[in-house]
Amino acid sequence: MKDKKNLLFLFLEMFFVSNAVLAEFIGVKIFSLEKTFGFSPVSLSFFGQENLSFNLTAGVLLWPVVFIFTDIINEYFGRRGVKLLSFISAGLIGYAYVMAHFSMGLVPADFWIIRDTSTGPVNMDSAFNVIFGQGLWIIIGSLVAFLIGQLIDVTVFQWVRKYTGNKWIWARATGSTLVSQFIDSFVVLFIAFTLELIGV
Repeated sequence: MKDKKNLLFLFLEMFFVSNAVLAEFIGVKIFSLEKTFGFSPVSLSFFGQENLSFNLTAGVLLWPVVFIFTDIINEYFGRRGVKLLSFISAGLIGYAYVMAHFSMGLVPADFWIIRDTSTGPVNMDSAFNVIFGQGLWIIIGSLVAFLIGQLIDVTVFQWVRKYTGNKWIWARATGSTLVSQFIDSFVVLFIAFTLELIGV
């Protein structure tokens, strides 16, 4: 514990893993970016789809933190450090989903089922199961996309670093995040929604 490098890695590891797990769980909430800032939703057309607006997963609050930590770990501990934490995080996310699935099967206490709230009575057991009972393909898609995104991020980061040396950390951090996030978004949407729609 006296080794400052090990303490730094432990600190980064704790925040990296906790942010990754938390981002997965709060990601079930979809929010309107425009309404959050007090604007009317835009109505865009894209590839034949009408009335599109900026609806985002709440996970966007934490994923940028994960990628900042990825870049810091990549800078000081290299590819092996990022890969280690990425696989640990994916394993813990999977474990958390399994435990959430088992908790959904527990018989709720009678007093807990119906709660009076400011918007009226809420069936807490149903709400719990809806929130934590995401579709299997969404869970798989999110985990696969996370791992692929992390591995691509670390590869692009190291590739840019090879040509820039110790200068231009902003270029390798920004470039690796942009590339990895584009591929991450495509992978999660393909696995979570395309495969589910075609019934694979």
